Amino acid sequence: MSLEVFYTLGLTYNAYFYPKKMNGAVRHHFGFLFEADLLDEMEEHGKIKQVEQGEELVNVGEYIRSMPLVISGTVKVMRDDGEGYELLLYFLDKRETCTMMMDCCMANKKSEIIAIAETRVELLLLPIQKMEEWLTRYKSWRNFIFKSYNDRMHEILKSLDNIAFKNMDDRLLNYLKEKRKFSKDGRIRSTHQQIADDLHTSRVVISRLLKKLENKGTVKLQRNAIVFP
Repeated sequence: MSLEVFYTLGLTYNAYFYPKKMNGAVRHHFGFLFEADLLDEMEEHGKIKQVEQGEELVNVGEYIRSMPLVISGTVKVMRDDGEGYELLLYFLDKRETCTMMMDCCMANKKSEIIAIAETRVELLLLPIQKMEEWLTRYKSWRNFIFKSYNDRMHEILKSLDNIAFKNMDDRLLNYLKEKRKFSKDGRIRSTHQQIADDLHTSRVVISRLLKKLENKGTVKLQRNAIVFP
């Protein structure tokens, strides 16, 4: 597939963006959410992409031409403050989508967020033209979009509450609990620096607070992992 096609899909090019056949994947993962006719259209017009852990899906200033639905894995969505720092907004799990990406798609404007594969991710990419058409044709699609807006708004408000009303101890604990939700074995495999970047603070502060949590028995620090006892 050419580089031009990758940019048309609205995703940053890397070696892992190769198309994958549907083979019933849409029905398997989304069959209970959408009508049969809509599932048929998703399989006809959608594309499945795989993204390796740590790879960038979109960055600030890029156009997004396709709406991604997460089939598997976890996506981290962040906001850039313009000074080299990034603020974590929320995580996307399976059968979820990013409404901030959707806004950019429908308004044909550049992205204002950064999205990175927190784990290995499989995505269903849907063309923006069909998104608008499906809003008028399929009730299940409208319900999905409205729920997605509601869920993402709730998560952004939680992030704002954490910043405005909670100290770093509480923010760190909430962050670890949120990360644990997306871990298959309950282990949080993030470095102290990665956590510090997500929480917009220093590695020294995070290391000190993690040690404090360990001394209280709240978490256990293992080599390359953090676990809740």
